Amino acid sequence: MNTRNFARAALALALAAAAAAQTGMAAEWSDTSIGIRYGTRFAEPFVGAGISKRIINLTHASGYKYGSNFFNVDFLMSDGKDDNAQEAYVVYRHTFDLGKVMDRKFEYGPVSGMGLTAGFDWNTKNDPGYGSRKRMLVLGPTFFLATPGFFNAGIYLLYESNQPAAAHIARYTYDLHPMLGLTWGIPIAGASGFSFEGYLNWIAAKGTNEFGGPTAPEFNFDGAIMYDASRWVGADKGRFKVGFEYQYWRNKFGNPHSVPGSVASTPMVRAEYHF
Repeated sequence: MNTRNFARAALALALAAAAAAQTGMAAEWSDTSIGIRYGTRFAEPFVGAGISKRIINLTHASGYKYGSNFFNVDFLMSDGKDDNAQEAYVVYRHTFDLGKVMDRKFEYGPVSGMGLTAGFDWNTKNDPGYGSRKRMLVLGPTFFLATPGFFNAGIYLLYESNQPAAAHIARYTYDLHPMLGLTWGIPIAGASGFSFEGYLNWIAAKGTNEFGGPTAPEFNFDGAIMYDASRWVGADKGRFKVGFEYQYWRNKFGNPHSVPGSVASTPMVRAEYHF
């Protein structure tokens, strides 16, 4: 499949998924939360490390008869080391549960089911050095692993472009490239109130960048130990969580690690309220 056909297929599937979610597929479960994270050791390529950021997020996940939806928007606010830049980063994924759609089982070893995932990433940032305007379509299979909570593993194709506002260049499309993506939310020690949540993405090199330079494989791990502190605020169980998060990002956005700021090791504190 060439890049143009892939883009059309991914976009069509994402739109179909969004339409399905809106047109009468009653939610079997739903979780919406608002949260805040803070860290002082973020990094940005060509800017450097030691950047402080406050991140406010709105997250929604839901499941219906034939699959699930995931939507997240992060609003990131940097300190003066990153020109007090503000960024919005949006992620949407829809996963069709193939076992439910086809009325058959996809079970083998640790795999308890299989889905087809489509979605997109979208961002905008107002820093004067680059001014990212990323657009990315995602398509590929997801495997559900048998574990407490959930653990999903997917192999996806990415169709990505950018048109950095500060560079004043036409929108540039990278080579079609694969990603291995893991996501999880696993309770720790039964009813202790602790959980281990996060994601891991390995993204292959995507050809040359918009300036003709090389790109490198990207590794991004983000994990958090969260505690259900609902009783602290007089809320029902599962409403209010606090915890510590850690992110390790190498070759950020595909920039080789020789580029200043392309490697980040960032501890954070995190709190979130679920509606």
